[in-house]
Amino acid sequence: MISRPYTKLDDGSAVMRRPLVLVSIGLAVAVWACGEADGGAEPRAAAPSPTPIFVERASEAGLDFIHQSGATGEYNYPELLVGGGALLDIDDDGLLDIYLVQSGPVPGTAGNAGIRPAFGGPPADRPGNRLFRNLGNGAFEDATAAAGVGDTGYGAGATAADYDRDGLVDLYVLNVGPNRLYRNLGGGAFEDATERAGVGDASWSSGAVFFDYDGDLDLDLFVANYVVWSAARERPCLGPNGLRNYCNPAEYPPAPDTLYRNEGNGRFVDVSEAAGIRQVAGPGLGVVAADFDGDGLVDLYVANDQAVNHLWLNQGDGAFREDALARGAALNELGQPEAGMGIAVADPDGDGDLDLFLTHLSGETNTFYRNDGAGFFVDATDEVRLGGVSQPYTGFGASWFDYDGDGVLDLFIANGKVTPGDTAAFDYREPNQLLRGLASGSYEDASTAAGAAVELLEVSRAAAFGDLDNDGDVDILVVNNEGPARLLRNEVGNAAPWLIVDLCGGGILDRSAIGSRVTVRGGGRSWTRDVRPAQSFAAANDPRVHFAFGDIPGVDHIEVHWSHGGVTERSGVPVNSILRLLAPGGAAPAEGVCRDAD
Repeated sequence: MISRPYTKLDDGSAVMRRPLVLVSIGLAVAVWACGEADGGAEPRAAAPSPTPIFVERASEAGLDFIHQSGATGEYNYPELLVGGGALLDIDDDGLLDIYLVQSGPVPGTAGNAGIRPAFGGPPADRPGNRLFRNLGNGAFEDATAAAGVGDTGYGAGATAADYDRDGLVDLYVLNVGPNRLYRNLGGGAFEDATERAGVGDASWSSGAVFFDYDGDLDLDLFVANYVVWSAARERPCLGPNGLRNYCNPAEYPPAPDTLYRNEGNGRFVDVSEAAGIRQVAGPGLGVVAADFDGDGLVDLYVANDQAVNHLWLNQGDGAFREDALARGAALNELGQPEAGMGIAVADPDGDGDLDLFLTHLSGETNTFYRNDGAGFFVDATDEVRLGGVSQPYTGFGASWFDYDGDGVLDLFIANGKVTPGDTAAFDYREPNQLLRGLASGSYEDASTAAGAAVELLEVSRAAAFGDLDNDGDVDILVVNNEGPARLLRNEVGNAAPWLIVDLCGGGILDRSAIGSRVTVRGGGRSWTRDVRPAQSFAAANDPRVHFAFGDIPGVDHIEVHWSHGGVTERSGVPVNSILRLLAPGGAAPAEGVCRDAD
């Protein structure tokens, strides 16, 4: 993650304490406007809006969560990158609940001495993860104890999916140390199914995705692991200002990723070697699963930190082939590896294939990889004006979504430094960014227009996207490192006609039919979205797909291509509604909202 060379200290000199990050509420700052590499013209900035686009509502909603990294001044590497969470509907009441991952004392370090050596059991006073249940009135209540999901490992992120096809969404927690799988029992309760399922990967796991790679309708699990880390591997390193700082990720060996095949009986089998996933290893931070080459098979893309990215192409016989370099998605246009952190995947240009957006370190740029339709990519970052606007910042969580309802996908990036720069201030805070997508295919910086909520100076990591109040627009959950979670309520996105499509697997598929594709047509235009909750960074998003139509008043036709091959079509669907569709042949549950619209 740190691009400049770092010098090792051999004398074990005194440690400079890393101060806690300051929390700034309502503080607005100016966002940098930098010239683009394609001619020096500055990207156009959106005019300030009389109504804030986003308003921060965490405190009044009852989200009283403050992340703890466990920083003690020893510069233990895990504390720099953590901060994750998930949006999931634990009780299938149609409301998204919030799961927030806590970190706390770093395993095996001085700050944890005598409390939790190595990766042993938790002490009574160790902070744990928290689950907040959505009450439907703009408020949340802490349901952690009742649900039994307060894992006290050193948390790094989370993802969610119905892995056993019982219609209830389960939860997978990523840790520095053994991961945790919580199986949803219904009624708001979970059980720890890690040992039975066999998915307690003991690495430093940074991202994970449930997906069906072998076509048996059961969701398999891919875990992106970062580096081989232990407190014993740490050594003093200097930053670019000549002061003590965190080491470069190259100081640690990359950790191999893991692929678990779902056996359909509540158990998984590690097939990493047989599938070819262990042929190469990289310091993975973000991962997405999607059919990038259009062959009907689900592939994997892994963002690696300061190393070539990996594009694992599904061969259809249980094996994967890594082909990122040949496909143009391993390096930037200059042939350089970058500090891959977060990943967004969508079809922002409407050409029918899936493009990629990766967040990177300051001094680099975030990268837009355009797909040619056959799974070959070109770095089009400067062409769409995403280069200069991102260069001053270090990005983590990100996603494409339509924040203003105009029918064009926009981008939000959660920013936070990993190196304090060339001063002794040791300030890791940065503003986040909102970039508005234009009909031309390029982007303009709308951060200042978005309001003070987007410009808070904090150290942001995960960002999760979903309609938390079911009002038709996409809200954002931001998880800060050493700071409070933020709930950014969208105030403007439902002014235009909208539609949310909620797919129900009905037992044939998982609850949300992950991997299915929805196309909506109206007014001579069409929009396509996939069910893909696992993207961004260390986060799970709303599995429902959101559409907005700008000045087009209605929907002519909806077509769903289910992940198991079935097709559902509907006409005359009213806008400004949530449409729930049941997979063909699926059974609606006795309780919950998973019902066919008919």
